[in-house]
Amino acid sequence: MSHTAAAGPEDTAGGRSDPSAGVQKMLLGVGWTLVSVPLLYGLVQTLRRVVTLFTG
Repeated sequence: MSHTAAAGPEDTAGGRSDPSAGVQKMLLGVGWTLVSVPLLYGLVQTLRRVVTLFTG
């Protein structure tokens, strides 16, 4: 039985990364933005209401 590992970006021939790696990074950034913006908005709204609740 031989054990083989999937080649990562650092394991590609000649030290060059896969062109699709840039697309993957872009999609990852878009995904984080789509999650982070509404989350941040919700946190800000919650904090504003908490301040109003405790200060009158």
